[in-house]
Amino acid sequence: MSSFLALANLGEQLAATKKKLEHSALIGAYLYSIAPNEIAPAARLLIGRIFPESDPRIVNISGAALSRVLEQVVGMEIEWSDSAVDFGDAVAQWLAAHSWTPTGEPLEILDVYHTFEQIADATGSGSRKLKDERLGSLFRRASVVEAKYITKQVSGEMRVGVSEGSLIEALVRNTDIPAATIRRANQLAGDVGAVAFAALTQGQEGLQALTLQVGRPLKPMLAQSVETIGEAMETIAPPLVLEYKLDGARLQVHKRDDDVKLFSRHLSDITASLPEIAELARTQIRARDAILEGEVIAIDATGRSRPFQILMRRVGRERDVQAMQQEIPVQLYLFDCLYADGESFLETPNRARWEKLGELAGEIPRVPRRVIESAAEGDTFLRDARAAGHEGVMAKNLASPYTPGERGKQWLKLKPVHTLDLVIFASDWGYGRRHGWLSNQHLAARDETTGEYAEVGKTFKGLTDEEMKTLTPRLYANKIRQVGPTVYVKPEVVVQVAFNNIQRSPSYPSGVALRHARIVAFRPDKTPQEIDTVQTLRAMMERESG
Repeated sequence: MSSFLALANLGEQLAATKKKLEHSALIGAYLYSIAPNEIAPAARLLIGRIFPESDPRIVNISGAALSRVLEQVVGMEIEWSDSAVDFGDAVAQWLAAHSWTPTGEPLEILDVYHTFEQIADATGSGSRKLKDERLGSLFRRASVVEAKYITKQVSGEMRVGVSEGSLIEALVRNTDIPAATIRRANQLAGDVGAVAFAALTQGQEGLQALTLQVGRPLKPMLAQSVETIGEAMETIAPPLVLEYKLDGARLQVHKRDDDVKLFSRHLSDITASLPEIAELARTQIRARDAILEGEVIAIDATGRSRPFQILMRRVGRERDVQAMQQEIPVQLYLFDCLYADGESFLETPNRARWEKLGELAGEIPRVPRRVIESAAEGDTFLRDARAAGHEGVMAKNLASPYTPGERGKQWLKLKPVHTLDLVIFASDWGYGRRHGWLSNQHLAARDETTGEYAEVGKTFKGLTDEEMKTLTPRLYANKIRQVGPTVYVKPEVVVQVAFNNIQRSPSYPSGVALRHARIVAFRPDKTPQEIDTVQTLRAMMERESG
């Protein structure tokens, strides 16, 4: 069996270089060195993903729980270093400063992975104690560098410069298998671990077995953003098709005979939370086997769309489902056909897939759609979508195939953008090329009743590298305190923030959160007392939901 230390040391090597070829060589040599049954979990752990995307299990260990367990194991309170770039790095610095020495048998890869499984499976009464015991058992046996990577994996902050894409690139460079075969298998399998195992142990034949299957979700095709219908028409030559962009949850519907499974855009099985949608698919889809794609939205008594955050009270929920069906009715709209009765339609043009969907959908509505040849037609359709309470529109190339997991220029999304003036009150140290910069900004609005600043969102988007370099010393000079990688600062830097919409937030004291926030400008002309208020955000949210 292979040591976990080797995986942790690989992480250190990868973090120390930005050279892609060296990354590929290091990853390939490591994966070939371990046992076949270790390849899949090791590949996932390397990118900070413990379970396959379609696996609903989560470790669910908070930063507070990690700190509690570490303090129990070491016997003293954690001291945070200002130079730590993330939680894992902070833990390593703290343990090294206290000359930490592990006890017990050295950790192996599968020791760590199976313990993560036990932690994820622990639920109900006594689960907190069991999780603490299991995690503590790992830390007691872990060296400083192993503790660092256990922390990184549990906290979801791997930060060694390796993504799913670079892992796939390493498989391409270290096998004789065509790149298209490996990438296609990864699109269809929904599990990079399974792809790594098949590529290294079974070769091209093993990867080709990872085909489209009913019951196994595949990665959704993704869209780029544009700002105007005109920009969409410059990217996709007319005629192109526009569809309403609904403010709901993307849904992959898998039907085999009378068995129906519903998967989220993140490949999680959410069938139990939407029983009426599963029944609708079971009775209406006119195929024995099918994989269709659509959007589920929450609706009011008139059938009008309700905000996304209301829908989120339904999706994934498995308790009190019957009561929630009455409180939050939902509606499914279909927009694509990927497979039916033994035939894959991934390579079929969008126009033909739409026609096939019409044959299969039964009484399930398809999203409103219009083929356009002019910007004026598109602007009218966008206004109609917004008037009906939807986010905006999607623009699609009528000749485009369905490319799972890819964000190309065949699909474009267009939705209006709002801006607010907010203040930065905290920032997280960055990683990778942002190492050494305060790059993830915590944004706050002013509460007009108390005069205090309340968090309404975070973003690492919008600022250039040069702007982050300049902003870092400015923020750090106003440091109040630091908790892990988060530096809390005096709220003095005012920024203009663009966002798509506002949703309710149970985690922020403000009660609201911005979706898809990004900084578009600094506002030195405004003082923190002049920024937008929490009350303004709440009113905007209520108008959207009304």
